Parts: sequence; structure tokens; C-alpha cells
Amino acid sequence: ARASRLTMRKRSPFPKCAGEIRCLFCQAAESARPSSYHFFNEPAEVSLFRSRLLRWYDQSKRDLPWRTVAMTETDANIRTYAVWVSEVMLQQTQVATVIDYYNKWMKRWPTVQELAAASVEDVNEMWAGLGYYSRGRRLHQGAQKVMSELAGEMPRTTQGLLKWLPGVGRYTAGAVGSIALGLVTGAVDGNVTRVLCRLRAIGADCTSSLVTDLLWEICNLIVDPERPGQFNQALMELGALVCRPKSPLCARCPVQTHCHAYRKVTHSLPHTRELPQTFQSPCVPDIEDCSAGDSSCKLCLSEGWARDLGVQNYPRKPVRKAPRVERMVTCVLRCRMTEDEDEPQYLLIQRPSTGLLAGMWELPSILLEEDIPGKKHRALLSAEVQRIVGTSPDEDSFQYLGEVVHIFSHIHQTYVVYSASVGGSTERDREPQSRWVSASALQEAAVSTGVKKVCELVHVLTGLRGLAPCRGLKQSSLSQFFTSSKPAST
Repeated sequence: ARASRLTMRKRSPFPKCAGEIRCLFCQAAESARPSSYHFFNEPAEVSLFRSRLLRWYDQSKRDLPWRTVAMTETDANIRTYAVWVSEVMLQQTQVATVIDYYNKWMKRWPTVQELAAASVEDVNEMWAGLGYYSRGRRLHQGAQKVMSELAGEMPRTTQGLLKWLPGVGRYTAGAVGSIALGLVTGAVDGNVTRVLCRLRAIGADCTSSLVTDLLWEICNLIVDPERPGQFNQALMELGALVCRPKSPLCARCPVQTHCHAYRKVTHSLPHTRELPQTFQSPCVPDIEDCSAGDSSCKLCLSEGWARDLGVQNYPRKPVRKAPRVERMVTCVLRCRMTEDEDEPQYLLIQRPSTGLLAGMWELPSILLEEDIPGKKHRALLSAEVQRIVGTSPDEDSFQYLGEVVHIFSHIHQTYVVYSASVGGSTERDREPQSRWVSASALQEAAVSTGVKKVCELVHVLTGLRGLAPCRGLKQSSLSQFFTSSKPAST
């Protein structure tokens, strides 16, 4: 009997033991399954939910360029590439910001073949200002991989997308697969997580593996098999426009009658006997139908219901870790290469090919230790400039301009900004990853938003026209502006 039980355990994660007495393993496995209250259980409800959501989407969806491509492009290779680009750009970035970048990108590289032929430098410059710069490089790497290993054919399955495209995870594969290729699969992003947690009253930590797996199970169950791409986009659109993180527009929600969170709001109101007719649908179970009960169900709210939050009780997220604090001393270094030169050149340093802002260009900078006093900043910068170009102005000639704060997702960074100038006898080949560029090249180079803020500060305080912020200009190749590597005479 013991051998039989061991064999059965290998076959199934939830084994059933023979006999009247069940083992503790079986009891634990049964209790681990969440209550059916948190699922869609009736086919009739799923069908009604799909139709209501898709009808609303057809009437209310935003006109976005990647959606147009997905609906009108007949070439599956171009369609998959276009949706892939949009999904990568939309990671951690608002739609309004992405539209302009997407249109420029697709105009310059309309096919995966053309992107693969581009240089990393061109990709970085096109991506400059969009943030999370590794995304652009991964698109480029993925395009080159498609060309070298798949003969230019984009993957046609979710597994293929996961395998061949760098940086593509479960969500991106599901989104691209369903939208571009019509694959019947869910796609759970932040918006969908919020919508589903409110619909099914899931109050546990939405970043946990338990909740994540459950949400994927629900999404794969309810996705419309006839219109999977539009269904997934409809869920995302609902989260973006109606079921918002704050100030949700519940009165406008097309699937309001399916929402456990909204139903719970009405139960928490003083006059619950005057419920609107919309809540009397047979598809909506009673709010107390979680059979496990709030005290034991792993998906219910553990902190208790907060009436003032309403549906915003869901989802619950863990306390976000505070970003680490860093201080950088940085210098805008100018140099007139010849006496006849009208405009100065500015020094840029290329970051390493891996890590934060990999391959991007920045001003000469040094990460400050906590115990470094301000009076040593000039000495540090003088030594760094000497290392890079072989010469340096006197420490006293470094002019302090102020501080600029830039917040990454996980770093609160302060730039302590100085300016200085050197003569034309710099050793330009001393540091291979350094370049002297004109003011116009600096504006258009692949630099981070933090560097752009520093340049704007310098422009405001010193009146240097060349460093005025210039938004909306077409990105140009930085190599067009590089000065000759031949040292200038003094």
C-alpha cells in the first residue's frame, strides 16, 4: 500500500490515497486549492463576460498605430515584428509616450531585416529618452537572431517567441502571439492583473507566484477563442481607461455585474436594500460565497476590508522597496580644439556594454561615497579628466552649478554638477570610449534623461545656447558629429 501511494504521488501533485484514512499530504493538497469563488465557474457567465467586454472594446478602443498594423497587415512576419516592437516599448512606459517613438521606429526600420542591419549606436539614439534602454538593445539582438538563426522568419508560436527573442517573457509572448498570430492564449500584464483581482476579489499579494499562476489560469480560461488578440487588448484597455489604479470609473464598466469587488462595495454601503438593478444578475454569486472564508482563504484580503478604498482594496501589493540613493559628481567639460573654432566641443564617455544604461553616453562622472566632503569634488573631477584626456584644468577652475535629481525605477540619483574647460591639447585617443562632440550632437546623442537634465541646468545658468533642450528633433547618428581622432595643435 505504501508503494502504491508513492507511485500515485509521482503521477499527480494532488494524489488521493486509498482507504478511509487519508494521509496528511492529501489533506494539505486539497486545502491548497483556492475557493471556486475566485474563479469563473459557469460557461454562461464566461460567454456573457466575453460578449460584453468585446462589445465595449469595439465601441471604445483607442486608435493606436500597432493595432492598425495588427488588423490590416497581411504579412504575418511584418505583423508579428510590429506588435513585438510595440509590446517591448510599452513595458513600463505610458501609451502616450510610446506612440511617437513607435511611429519613428517603424518608419526607419519597418521590417525585422532592416532592424537587424542597424547599428547598436543607431538603436540607442532612436531609443534615447524612452527609458529602460536595455529594451532597445534586446529588440536589436532579437532581430539579428531572427536573421541569423531563423532565416528572417519571426517565431509563430508562444514557445518560439520565448525561445528566440531576448527579453520576451510570458506576457510578451502571450500578447504578441494572440494579437499578431491569433493564438488562443491569455496575456496578463499590470492592467489585466488589476482587472482580474477586482473581478474575482483576489486580495492576496498580486506579485506572489500563487496569485500570478491563478491569474494566468483565469485568463487562459476566459480568453475568447475567436478573437483572442482583441480580447486580451480589451482587458488591458479596460484596466487603462476604466478600472484604473486610482479613481476607477466603475459606473462606466461594461462588466460591472461580474465584479466581486464592486458587489462588495454595495454590501458595505449603509443602504444595501436599495441596490441597483445591475447587481441582480444570476451570474454574480453572493459576496459570502468564498467557501474557505476570509480567515483561511489564501486569496482573500488578509488585512480586512477598508470601506474608504472601495474596489481599490484590490489588488494588494507588497510595500515597495525604497530606491537606493546615489550621488554622482559630474562635469560638463568644454574644449575649443583650435583658436579659430567658434563653438566648443563637449566630452562624452560611453558606459560599459552591460549594466545600467549599457552603451549609452554620459558626461564625465564619479559615484560619490557617503563620506566624501564637497570640498573634494573638484579634486576628484580633476583626476578623472586627467585620466580621460591627459590634461586637466586647475581644481579651482571647476565651477559649481547646482544639483539635478533623476529617479530611475530603483535608484534615486542626484547629479552634483560642475563645469570646466580645457585647451586644445587633449589626448583624444587616451580613453577609447570617450568622444568630443558638438553641442548639436550632444543634444541628439544617445544620452539618458538625467544627462539631458544636467545640460538643461547648464543652459539655464550659463546661457550656453548649444545646451538648450531641443525636443522633437530627429535622431541622427552620433558618428556624424565625432571630431577627428587626430590631436589638435595647441
